[in-house]
Amino acid sequence: MNRFALWSLYRSLTRHKLHAALNIGGLAVGIAVFLVLSLYVRFETSYEKWLPGHEQIYLVQTRIDLPGSPFSGAYSMTMGGLLEQLREDHPGVLGTRIRGGKDGGSVQRGAEAIKEDVAQVDPSFFDVFALPMLKGSGSALNDPTSALISRSTARKHFGSTDPVGQPLTVSIDWPATYRIAGVFEDLPANSELRLSILIPLPKGAPAGQWQWYMWGTASVSTFLRFDTAAQRLAFSQTLPAMIDRRATTMGPQPSRFLSLPLLPLSDIHLQPQGSESAGRKTTVVALGIVGLIALLIAIVNYVNLATARAGVRAREVAMRKVLGADRRALVGQFLSEALLTVAVAALAGLILAELSLPWVNAAGGLSLTLPYSLVVPALAAATVPIALAAGFYPALLLSRFPAAAVLASARAPGGGRAGARVREALVVLQFALSTAFVIGTAVLVAQTHHMRNADLGFQREGLLMVPSLAEIGISPPQARAILAAFRELPGVRAVGSANVGAGVDGNAALDAIDMPGLPAPGLTIRVISVGPGFFEAYAPRLLAGRLFDDAHGADDASDWQKWKLGRNIVVNLETAKRLGFASPQEAIGKTVGGAMPRTIIGVIDQLRFFSPRAPDDTTSYQYYREGPGKPVAAIRFTGDPQATLAAARQVWLRLAPQVPFVAATADRRLALFYEADDRATRLFGIGAALAVLIGCIGLWGLASFNTQRRVKEIGIRKTLGASSADIARLLVGQFLRPVLIANLLAWPLAFVAMRKWLAGFDDRIELSPLYFVGATVLAMGIAVLTVLGQSLRASRAAPSWGLRHD
Repeated sequence: MNRFALWSLYRSLTRHKLHAALNIGGLAVGIAVFLVLSLYVRFETSYEKWLPGHEQIYLVQTRIDLPGSPFSGAYSMTMGGLLEQLREDHPGVLGTRIRGGKDGGSVQRGAEAIKEDVAQVDPSFFDVFALPMLKGSGSALNDPTSALISRSTARKHFGSTDPVGQPLTVSIDWPATYRIAGVFEDLPANSELRLSILIPLPKGAPAGQWQWYMWGTASVSTFLRFDTAAQRLAFSQTLPAMIDRRATTMGPQPSRFLSLPLLPLSDIHLQPQGSESAGRKTTVVALGIVGLIALLIAIVNYVNLATARAGVRAREVAMRKVLGADRRALVGQFLSEALLTVAVAALAGLILAELSLPWVNAAGGLSLTLPYSLVVPALAAATVPIALAAGFYPALLLSRFPAAAVLASARAPGGGRAGARVREALVVLQFALSTAFVIGTAVLVAQTHHMRNADLGFQREGLLMVPSLAEIGISPPQARAILAAFRELPGVRAVGSANVGAGVDGNAALDAIDMPGLPAPGLTIRVISVGPGFFEAYAPRLLAGRLFDDAHGADDASDWQKWKLGRNIVVNLETAKRLGFASPQEAIGKTVGGAMPRTIIGVIDQLRFFSPRAPDDTTSYQYYREGPGKPVAAIRFTGDPQATLAAARQVWLRLAPQVPFVAATADRRLALFYEADDRATRLFGIGAALAVLIGCIGLWGLASFNTQRRVKEIGIRKTLGASSADIARLLVGQFLRPVLIANLLAWPLAFVAMRKWLAGFDDRIELSPLYFVGATVLAMGIAVLTVLGQSLRASRAAPSWGLRHD
């Protein structure tokens, strides 16, 4: 890079300020969008990579593959005793289990318990997860009375006092006092591990965990560590035989539908669980593409403006050639100018990214920061390829102008018809991508709105969920007393309980119904255990039959010994269909299940308690007169939600102060399922708006250049009788043509992308033509507004001025 290139760029910036502002501003905005969305992608793909040796750690998943079952998929938890059985078959295997984690337990503070991220772990935990210790050692977990605590949790409970040696009453099943033996560093935000207090996992099954050694259940997260990929592969190949040998209660050859895949630790965050679709991964990929396309639009914008202004510098090129400069020297000069322009734009883009981060974080619910030690070198390294991409074609175009023809001509060349076509093609590319963004944003907003307002089968307003009733520290008589006290609160219309609830996964079980023509285990369904008041609280639509009541003794499923004789169930519409009934009425009174008979007494519409991405599942409901085990309370109320929540809290503190009170409205619980898509919609909308802005900058600059070149033509047309309106229509129409062509490219592009994204939702909107037509009208309106001012100004100029203008 020589001093002449620097001086040439300075002169261009000072003499053509508007052109320079458009060029640098467009590139700066594109670089800023790319930077911010790159930070988001980097954060989302960095989970657990902060942990030493993360590439050697694998999560053991439980995968179910049942054709036609809504529960097929890989789950992140295993049965509790799996690690013990793995060690029996593979002595020396290195692994650990985590039971609990996020809000997994509580700490007793005075008369009240508060939620904490408590986890029971094996003594081998620190052999697998090398968490940084600030005080003490991970070997303290060999002592069943010791606990380890995170730095922030230690400060929260002990202040400035040294926590080591202090007692702390912790509960994950039952309250117990532990001695703090060490402090570990807080886990970073980019971690799926939510651990603040670690206590030893007892040998064998914990009290009350009757399903600890039952294959197909899920109660802990099991992690294994392998030194090499070959060890991991050899280990994986032995698992099918182990499943067939040990999981005998699941029928012959259970490895046909049950497996234990090993998932790399760093892949957990973006890996869908169970019946979920790959929504999070799709979002990350989509926003990464938005960032790249925004940068591409900015580069195209630079090329368009640079080639459009080429004629202004034609005589400069000719003079330099006359003075001895060859084409190579000219290309070098213009590439140097492009490099300097991109460097200035990169600095401006970095400033814009820093200034916009608080706003982006607020809009996306994020906590992104600019790591300058990484961003600045990466941006400096990216400046060269961006400059080459943006400046190479304009440099070739400028350097090939013939000196004699340029100096002999009365007007500066503009690239001819080929140059005009190239510029029009670049405008088409810009607006095709921009219009596709507009369509995508409209579809995302519509789908998000649809999810939030979709019919869930129950009224979500006026419903309070209390999942803390399912804590193991609440005895069944205590749960019944709390539910009875809730019913007496002012404004409460109904109180029900079940082992799941709206927005609360709970402890629903899976069941299999024998069906002729289906291989074992038959039709897989979700079983929800409900207590008195459940259907009154949720008020689902009864399509046929009746609901449970105490007048029918066969409704009560409490007596397990009677199960072989049959029990009554209520099913949802999807189950009735999958069982082969043509209508809900046809299912009433029918007995299904073969050796485990179940009589259908009622069919209700779907109750959607879970993620909107999950399909409607087959569900049956069974009734427990005394209430289900580990119930989730549902309180139907009228009036002020905060008043009802405060009154329920007072009841809780009076009857169960030893367990933390956790409650929220159904709306708030369900909103957690929509957070990721809401965030994606906001970020996508911001990126799309800025991409459209960059496209408008390019169109405005091109309109300014072309209007200036046609001043004499406009003067002649007006002299021959054309009106100002005729001239304005001519100029606006010229720029609408590439915008219309752009829509022909944008529509199929947006259709394919949005159809793939919507496929992740079971309940989704239709891809209506209105989204495409609306985006086209919006793009046309933006294009008209962008060029209309210049077109009107040119059309109103006096003919004599246009004819004298060169």
